[in-house]
Amino acid sequence: MAATVVRYLRSAGTSAPAPAGPGAGTGPVDALPRPELRAVGADERAPVDPAQFRAVLGNFASGVTIVTAPPGGDEGGPAGFACQSFASLSLDPPLVTFMVARTSTTWPRIARAGVFCVNILGADQGALCRSFAVSGTDKFAGVEHTPAPVTGSPLLDAVPAWIDCRIHAVHTGGDHLIVVGRVEALGAAGEGDPLLFHKGRFGRFTG
Repeated sequence: MAATVVRYLRSAGTSAPAPAGPGAGTGPVDALPRPELRAVGADERAPVDPAQFRAVLGNFASGVTIVTAPPGGDEGGPAGFACQSFASLSLDPPLVTFMVARTSTTWPRIARAGVFCVNILGADQGALCRSFAVSGTDKFAGVEHTPAPVTGSPLLDAVPAWIDCRIHAVHTGGDHLIVVGRVEALGAAGEGDPLLFHKGRFGRFTG
């Protein structure tokens, strides 16, 4: 997979850092590409209406996470954003993935850190999720957290589960990037319901 990210960065016209060692990920990665995002020409009709696309895909219920990264350089505090598009990818080696918009202002900071922590949110953490979905604010103001054990990324207090990762590969996917992380550590409280997202609303299990 390290070779994959090297090819990806070379295709974007950048140089890629050498892997830090077996299983160690690639270290910081370039946040590019940021070319024209449209996948259809200006004279072509989009194959699917965007509003219909969102409405139909909104029928798929998912969990909700906050992806965080430690401070880096002159950027001040840590970085983080609310992320619905997260999934497990591989057991051997242990890999997870999340998707982020190529226009995201938080992704370049995560890319430069080369590491991240996925904080899986609980049913009562909808307000926390909303605070991390807003741009241009101090998302960590009043939010208690500790460094994740391997990468030092913020591990938010009271989350039901967390996954500490190094960036393993990055792939383009239309107007988003597909970020693959190699799991270095993880943990779960083992209790509490997850925060669910369905048709633009938060919810929880009922039984």
